[in-house]
Amino acid sequence: MPILRRLKEVLDQAKVSYEVYNHPQAFTAQEIAARQHMSGKEMAKVVILKADDSYVMAVVTASNLVSLRKARAAIGAQSVSLATEAEFASLFPGCEIGAMPPFGNLFGLRVYVDTALEKDETIFFNAGNHIQTVRLKYADFKELVKPNVAPLVDERERKAA
Repeated sequence: MPILRRLKEVLDQAKVSYEVYNHPQAFTAQEIAARQHMSGKEMAKVVILKADDSYVMAVVTASNLVSLRKARAAIGAQSVSLATEAEFASLFPGCEIGAMPPFGNLFGLRVYVDTALEKDETIFFNAGNHIQTVRLKYADFKELVKPNVAPLVDERERKAA
């Protein structure tokens, strides 16, 4: 089942208001933001990390890079590294590679969200493919996903990726 259908079922069951947007094909969160005429600060991107022997989902704004040092502290792991697409592709059935929505709970993954995202009323993210995004209230996202919120970005790295 495509993940967008599954995600819609979860949102509809929770009676959460959301919108799905279509855009020209784009492969990075910054490209998607540009194609939707929004700032990279408004678009959330998912970064898959390998923390010790498991995978976790880190969610930051499109214009930022994950600090592995801060992620390691937030997760409480001995080692944290960026997972490769080959390592995580099988974890996301129904998703195009690199277009996973930040609903790690749908895939059995812990989710860590950068504190910067909590400042926004809404959150935009990939809908499981490279041509659609979803927008919903951040409060609804937080209620459904129950992410761990922590600083994941170094101040000096708060720039375009």
